[in-house]
Amino acid sequence: MIGKTLITFPPLEEGILLRRYKRFLADVELTNGDVVTAHCPNTGPMKGILCNGGRVRLRHVPSPTRKLAWTWEQAEVSSSNGSKCWVGVNTHLSNSLVRFAIEAGLLEQELGPISQIQKEVPYGKEKRSRIDLLLKPFESAKDIRQIYVEVKNTTWTESLVALFPDTVTERGQKHLRELVDVLPDSRAVLLPCLSRMDVESFAPGDLADPEYGKLFRIALAAGVEVIPCCFGFSRDQITWEGKRPYLKKQTA
Repeated sequence: MIGKTLITFPPLEEGILLRRYKRFLADVELTNGDVVTAHCPNTGPMKGILCNGGRVRLRHVPSPTRKLAWTWEQAEVSSSNGSKCWVGVNTHLSNSLVRFAIEAGLLEQELGPISQIQKEVPYGKEKRSRIDLLLKPFESAKDIRQIYVEVKNTTWTESLVALFPDTVTERGQKHLRELVDVLPDSRAVLLPCLSRMDVESFAPGDLADPEYGKLFRIALAAGVEVIPCCFGFSRDQITWEGKRPYLKKQTA
């Protein structure tokens, strides 16, 4: 199933990143020489993939209801092995990619057969958080507990290791605590969405957020499951590139 297409779309437009500013905006020079302002659907520091002068890909969807007709979708980076790799920068895609992978049976070995998938279900203390995906197994499954799945878009790397987070994330810390809290009545899964296909494993980004790394290891000890999933990004599709093992600590 490696290389299975999960999403297709009209070919993206390519260009050169001139600058990213105000978190949500990026100026890009297209191949025809035009300079456009695109929406940046990634509010983080984009460590390791934000490179002025680098190649990027944009989606063009003109609409009277949109402030910007262009959206930044992918960035080309140099891998540690010397090759080039396209990275998905749109964090809004992660939940959909994971859902498509589950529906295609690509995670049945880990999750079991799933009969129902709900998104953004309130949970946590006083129901103030929303779980990315809540899964209901078939009654014939070996483990019929519902499964809380928290998805984390992951683009930062050191060598061949994908890392999350790339900055301090109190929200991510809270999610780890809340995953622990649903145990043992339910299953809890942290699912790093590795949005680049040039990585061999996953680890918590201890250097960026030591507290997150600490909570990650506490969650592991409590029974939270970690399933890093890798995806490949092309000009007109996104593909399934398999699962990756995880490390308990950042080693770099």
